[in-house]
Amino acid sequence: MRKPLGAAIFALAFAGAIATPAVAAPGARPATARPATAQPVTKVAEPTLQAVSLAGTVALSNCSGSLVRFPDSVDTDPALVLSNGHCSSLLDPGVVITNRPANRPFNLLDASGTQVATLKAAKLAYGTMTDTDVALYELTTTYAAIKSSYGVSALTLRDTPPTAGAAITVASGAWKKLLDCTIDGFPHRLKEGKWTWKDSVRYSPACQTVGGTSGSPVIDRSTGEVVAVHNTGNENGASCTLNNPCEVDQSGNITVHKGINYAAQTYRIPACFTTGNQLDLSAAGCTLPKP
Repeated sequence: MRKPLGAAIFALAFAGAIATPAVAAPGARPATARPATAQPVTKVAEPTLQAVSLAGTVALSNCSGSLVRFPDSVDTDPALVLSNGHCSSLLDPGVVITNRPANRPFNLLDASGTQVATLKAAKLAYGTMTDTDVALYELTTTYAAIKSSYGVSALTLRDTPPTAGAAITVASGAWKKLLDCTIDGFPHRLKEGKWTWKDSVRYSPACQTVGGTSGSPVIDRSTGEVVAVHNTGNENGASCTLNNPCEVDQSGNITVHKGINYAAQTYRIPACFTTGNQLDLSAAGCTLPKP
């Protein structure tokens, strides 16, 4: 995983054919040439991409994060902040934290990257580095109060997986920076030191993240929804070591991609929160690791 803050179209395809002009028969009056008839033009549909900004991102003391809601959340629910488990602490494999009191501050940004508020956590609702690398903090205020006071809305956490090739933005509140790239693939397993993660996303090379971008929301630009949370990258080409994750396929073969960065998918999270944004690891469909 990234260490704490330190330093930093589709082409259109056209098909057409030009008809050969008619030639007059010998002795006949020349016919007037008819214009060529173009064949129907086939265009490759371009995806409509959302304009992504820094609105709703937050800066932690050592990481990034985002103000998020679930598809079924309501405005009067206590608001949530999404970041990485390792931004809380380096949790050992098998450790899952639930509903632990916390008073951590989060600097909330608007679309331009200007800090508009400091929000406070009431508790760490969920945190783990087992199978995934996520932390969800419950705040002391609601979505409605935040919107009314600061004009900032929460990002929606999608409850379905992203797709390969999707255009994404990694939005870092700590660095006030937007990184655009695409989803390059989904490793079977991602291993870093003593941690092994499932449901990871590999970015294309354009997303060059640095320390402090950990916890940034990964936003699908076709919908504007959060589909993952940035958590690591291979810094110097080492294999399966701290800050140098490796990919492990179903046969146990290891692949290293120096300079390539990764995120943890978040589609499993909404099923584990019920009415009032309250954690319920026994809810139907909840597959997050349990204590």
